[in-house]
Amino acid sequence: AKGARVCIVGSITGNTNTVGGGLVYPQADLGNLQGLEQGMQKPIEMADGKPFFGAKAYKDSKVCNMMTVSELHRRYHDSTGITFSSMYPGCIAETALFREKRTWFRKAFPWFMKYVTGGYVGMEEAGQ
Repeated sequence: AKGARVCIVGSITGNTNTVGGGLVYPQADLGNLQGLEQGMQKPIEMADGKPFFGAKAYKDSKVCNMMTVSELHRRYHDSTGITFSSMYPGCIAETALFREKRTWFRKAFPWFMKYVTGGYVGMEEAGQ
């Protein structure tokens, strides 16, 4: 179809050049993909070969999304005309995504995203 597009949801948290990805621990890091090579079995449950860590798993997954969409575009755009891209919808900072973070972080983070980075998206807006 003319003008066809594939869009995968990304995140600034996967980019270490951003506040969310570079200054907020942990940083995304796929290592040399040792975990994939070793079968992603306990105690090696992450792509980099380390034990599972929820916040890092989220960031790593966003790096994988961005790598996948870049590779799809490289391989298939010229032959199909399909545009492959990634987009960041904003941060819905008041969800259970941050349940593993300390209480002070869960309270301060929405304020920080709203007034410092401008990346905040409320639950009502996200549902639209």
